[in-house]
Amino acid sequence: MIPKVFKEVIDLGDGREISIETGKLAKQAHGSVVVQSGKCMLLCTVVSNYQQSDVDFLPLTVDYREKFAAAGRYPGGFFKREARPSDGEVLTMRLVDRVLRPLFPKDYHAETQVMIQLMSHDDDVMPDAMAGLAASAAIQLSDIPFETPISEARVGRINGEFIINPTQSQLLESDIDMMIGASADSVMMVEGEMDEISEEEMAEAIKFAHEAIKVQCAAQVKLAEAVGKKETREYEPEREDEDLAKKIHEMAYDKVYAVAKAGSSKHERSSAFAEIKEEIKATFSEEELEDLGGLISKYYSKAEKAAIRDLTLNEGLRLDGRKTTDIRPIWCEVDYLPSTHGSAIFTRGETQALATVTLGTSREANQIDMPSFEGEERFYLHYNFPPFSTGEARPIRGTSRREVGHGNLAQRALKGMVPEDCPYTVRVVSEVLESNGSSSMATVCSGTMALMDAGVQLKKPVSGIAMGLISEGDKYAVLSDILGDEDHLGDMDFKVTGTADGITACQMDIKVKGLSYEILVKALKQAREGRLHILDKLVETIAQPNADVKAHAPKMITRRIPNEFIGALIGPGGKVIQELQKETKTTIVINEDPETEEGIVEILGTNQDGIDAVLAKIDALLFKPEVGSIYEVKVIKMLDFGAVVEYTEAPGNEVLLHVSELAWERTENVSDVVNMGDVFDVKYFGLDPRTKKEKVSRKAILPKPEGFKERPPRDNNRDNRGNNRGRDNRRDDRKPRGDKRD
Repeated sequence: MIPKVFKEVIDLGDGREISIETGKLAKQAHGSVVVQSGKCMLLCTVVSNYQQSDVDFLPLTVDYREKFAAAGRYPGGFFKREARPSDGEVLTMRLVDRVLRPLFPKDYHAETQVMIQLMSHDDDVMPDAMAGLAASAAIQLSDIPFETPISEARVGRINGEFIINPTQSQLLESDIDMMIGASADSVMMVEGEMDEISEEEMAEAIKFAHEAIKVQCAAQVKLAEAVGKKETREYEPEREDEDLAKKIHEMAYDKVYAVAKAGSSKHERSSAFAEIKEEIKATFSEEELEDLGGLISKYYSKAEKAAIRDLTLNEGLRLDGRKTTDIRPIWCEVDYLPSTHGSAIFTRGETQALATVTLGTSREANQIDMPSFEGEERFYLHYNFPPFSTGEARPIRGTSRREVGHGNLAQRALKGMVPEDCPYTVRVVSEVLESNGSSSMATVCSGTMALMDAGVQLKKPVSGIAMGLISEGDKYAVLSDILGDEDHLGDMDFKVTGTADGITACQMDIKVKGLSYEILVKALKQAREGRLHILDKLVETIAQPNADVKAHAPKMITRRIPNEFIGALIGPGGKVIQELQKETKTTIVINEDPETEEGIVEILGTNQDGIDAVLAKIDALLFKPEVGSIYEVKVIKMLDFGAVVEYTEAPGNEVLLHVSELAWERTENVSDVVNMGDVFDVKYFGLDPRTKKEKVSRKAILPKPEGFKERPPRDNNRDNRGNNRGRDNRRDDRKPRGDKRD
């Protein structure tokens, strides 16, 4: 039976459109759609169990995968099958998850799985910009409880003009690359990188994307109505007891408020809050605790949250005693690790990050192999968040999605400040050693200093800060440099990085509906003040990049050579380059530049003499003497008919100095004029038309003796003609052998 297909089309302008289609594929899923733009097609399905899970949170999984077949390619590596997700896929999963999760009911705890697959790839369409739209559309077609449709859009800006969902090539020209997630009435997520833009420009970009998202949300509603919107499923709600909630609030609120106002440390606060909770539980019998234990913990958490938020809104005070605009104490140190190429410690309050920098050749570039993107990164950053940083003991099961996301944010913050002509591949690793609020921003700060310590000539230093928001009705407070608890209890987590001249990256998650652009701009401007304060602390520690890399760090020299000389430098089977690397204790990497038809030679070594030896070898290889020029040479071999000489400015380049070119006088023995090791000048004449070999002359630059008469050159051809003619005449006088026998 031919399936009935429903379809909605969204006009993006410039002849581009996005279609949302359902009814043809994956009909056993609770909701499924195919989202298409150009030749790019995403299949998204959603399934949610009808039984509530025995947990107090939503077990939501968002999975995004790019199939290599979508681009007509095979997976790389030994096993020709897609395996664990790439960092790029993980980042897309996080973008979608962060917008979807807050819109499920707080008491909905059924296991839910959203799966998005790239089924067909288009080089001109970036699929991650449509993943949020696909996820939301699939949920709208299901009976899963969900507050409102959402969508995501990428915004770029070229020559001052904003663009929705730009192509990869357009992004290369754009000074903004931001992904915005929103519903029709509220912005909920922002993430991206910028070329030092202002706070007002960032707000304009968000507004522009939001207008496009409103159209995409309306299209989802229209599609669901055309299909026949399903009734939202019923589920067992959480147990509630209003009287118990009021009782717990009265018992806990004032005590929590007093502890919060004391401005104690994280450990002291946690212990005090735990004591209050235990005191409250002690007022209940064992039977009551067995029956109401979960509700008591839940209502205590609500009372604690209310007291802490009220303290900030009413008195402008925070858990650690700071005012809303205060930054925690900062101390920094560079060159802490003696063997790394660069290192720095950044400590802000109870958050600490130790960053290291490693310098290498293009061989160490981070290779990216995805169906939607192939390339390499010459600058990349890795972020590690071990459990001891928060005083916990838990198993380590590989790199978490959080580590990938935070590392990517810090990398985007810094990469624009690494000069394009930096010869190195640069790897930054951040080890988070303590965490109580925004370790990703501590990573940006420690990474900046470590790069400067390593001698990487950053254009400008970069700092970062995490902002928070607490709002209740018309009252609100924007918090600078938030704590971990403030992130959990607040309405916004807004991370901003930048230089003294503008924003380089951001990541924002908003938990409150309808955040006004006025509050957003205020938060951005308050963030700028905090960023500049932190930036001053970084500059106090290290004012500018070190002029040179460290003595034990590799020095990098890059040379360009014509492609025709690459083979000679490598040698048969790589023999020449391997021996040269061994002799000079360097690493030599050769890459071809297809645009200029040149070879790019990277020379990496800790010993300058070794690097100089490689450069001399290249100079010798490229050496081309000019006709009529005079060069200094050295005798390296004696022969009966001349001497083999080597150009002193190009060791290894040899030429024969014939005995006839040693002196004006007749030379019987070469050793009468020159000997092994002698150094003198010769004149270069190019190719000798008679011998077809290069010709140099010593006598050409010597004064000719008075009265010297040079013998005319011997005409070998004339002598040969005469001799042949005589032999021919004699042969003609003879009788043929046949006549003699006759």
